[in-house]
Amino acid sequence: MTARTPAEHAGPPESEKQMTVLYRPGNPLSLSEPPIPEFSPGTRLLPAASVHAEGARPLPVDIEVFDDVSLALRDGTTLYADVYRPAGAGPVPAILLYTIYSKRGGYWNTNVNATRFGVPAHQLSGLQPFEALDPAEWCQHGYALVVVDARGTGHSGGDFRFLGSTTAEDVADIVEWTATQTWCTGKVGMAGNSYLAMAQWAGAAERPPHLAAIAPWEGTTDVFRDILMRGGIPDLAFHDADIVGHLYGNGLFEDLTGTLLSNPHEGPYWADKRPELESIEVPAYVVASWTNSLHTRSTLRAYERLGSGQKWLRIHNTHEWVDIADPDRLTDLRRFFDRYLKDEPNAWETTPRVRYSILELEDRDLVDIPALSYPPVDATATPLHLDANAGSLVRALPAENGTVGYNTADPTAVARFVWPVDVECMLVGPLNLHLRAETSEGDDLDLFASVYVTDADGTLRFHVPYPAQQEAVAALARDGLLTASDVYVGPNGRIRASRRALDPRRSTPLAPYLAHDRDEPVSPHEPVDLEIGLWPTGIHLRPGQRLVLEIAGRPGGPLPPSPTVTGLPAPEIPTRNAGRHTIHTGPHAGSTLHLPLVAVR
Repeated sequence: MTARTPAEHAGPPESEKQMTVLYRPGNPLSLSEPPIPEFSPGTRLLPAASVHAEGARPLPVDIEVFDDVSLALRDGTTLYADVYRPAGAGPVPAILLYTIYSKRGGYWNTNVNATRFGVPAHQLSGLQPFEALDPAEWCQHGYALVVVDARGTGHSGGDFRFLGSTTAEDVADIVEWTATQTWCTGKVGMAGNSYLAMAQWAGAAERPPHLAAIAPWEGTTDVFRDILMRGGIPDLAFHDADIVGHLYGNGLFEDLTGTLLSNPHEGPYWADKRPELESIEVPAYVVASWTNSLHTRSTLRAYERLGSGQKWLRIHNTHEWVDIADPDRLTDLRRFFDRYLKDEPNAWETTPRVRYSILELEDRDLVDIPALSYPPVDATATPLHLDANAGSLVRALPAENGTVGYNTADPTAVARFVWPVDVECMLVGPLNLHLRAETSEGDDLDLFASVYVTDADGTLRFHVPYPAQQEAVAALARDGLLTASDVYVGPNGRIRASRRALDPRRSTPLAPYLAHDRDEPVSPHEPVDLEIGLWPTGIHLRPGQRLVLEIAGRPGGPLPPSPTVTGLPAPEIPTRNAGRHTIHTGPHAGSTLHLPLVAVR
């Protein structure tokens, strides 16, 4: 196959016909390193006890594999799938894994294998695709796995689309194709991390008749607000370099960056990227964590908005790649799928609707705390007022007005406010920083806020998402070499002042929702009121500790940014800052950090 021009793109869904979709040249398969396997349709038998990676788990059962099976979509595009099923079995339920990372081989499956992040090699067979389930585990329990290369990736036809109506319809078509296969009972589920979870939201919102359950494991539902344009500040490096830079296919790639630069406001294009979550009515096993810098906020909002009356949320204390390979968590997930794909009466419904974790920051975390809802009903919005005169966060509104500022040209300059924790409590949910601020120059200002915890002597407290790396991280900490991606220290948020307008229908006291429908420039030396939403967290606080709020003109916090995977310095986020930022506090300004406090009794 050869790359096609945008004009040759197959007919779009009705919802896309009024939108301009930009494309860029894709990364050809020949550039993939390691290579993606050659196109080779056929059937293989993988015998029980065979081993498919160094130190890997031997297969517990014979597995029959159908390689590069063709799937025809409604617009005539052909995608290709690998199907893993228990050999010799009759019809079984199927679990769909819709991936952009290649169903076999290539960069992601090789270089970002979960075993490199602390998952013991003997827990996995080596057959598992990146951010997906392991055929060895699921075939032995009577399931088929259908792993599909998304449109425009791998050997699949068409041009690559990053979510939206096209992806939703593709997923729905694959679900229905799967249900009609002779080896399938007609019951189809979906599972997977990150993009594989994002595709689940999209496909489930199409409501394909044979989709029986989904298990989205940390997947954003708003790529515009939570990845590309967080707080109204374009941040494109991760999408362009870390994701699209390592995707490979035979067609063109949708150009989200080019579209954002030419279409930076809310409208039909970006709305099409957000699934109608209220339309999802199938049972859902939703997984999130506090530490994910891409997916946390959207995943938790998605759970709240889901239309399904049969939905469960689990907020874990590790990393998504570790959690999805954990044997106990897989047993939990299997009980869910056994209930809704096999109709087994296993009392799954008695599982608490919400189970969340609390990070102890270097001590033993609390996990699987049961709750009736998220956020927990006992999480109370609690204000701490900023006091610039004392550099503190206080419960009572300061009697006097004050200001504190920093030079935006100084990369080390911050405004810092400290709360000496006076009661044992937990933060559970999102935070909101109401701030009155001004700039001395220009017509805009970009602000970044971060919250972290120290001991009384200033020692930083942190959480290690990869349990197997505890000792290595401790050594880095002793040597003063920790960087931001090594550990989790707390939530953060950002805002561009010209994008400060809120959508009142979707905003809450702890979770402002930016409208992104217009720009409102500021004037020098004229303060404006800003709402900076900090992402949800779950942290245990004790008397004697210090809760620290830092505000700066660049991404801040107590640790330096991490280098890229190639060892180069992390790219800076371009800002519109100039001159000096001044933050106003006191009774006139009302600058306040709102915390989701849960009392510890």
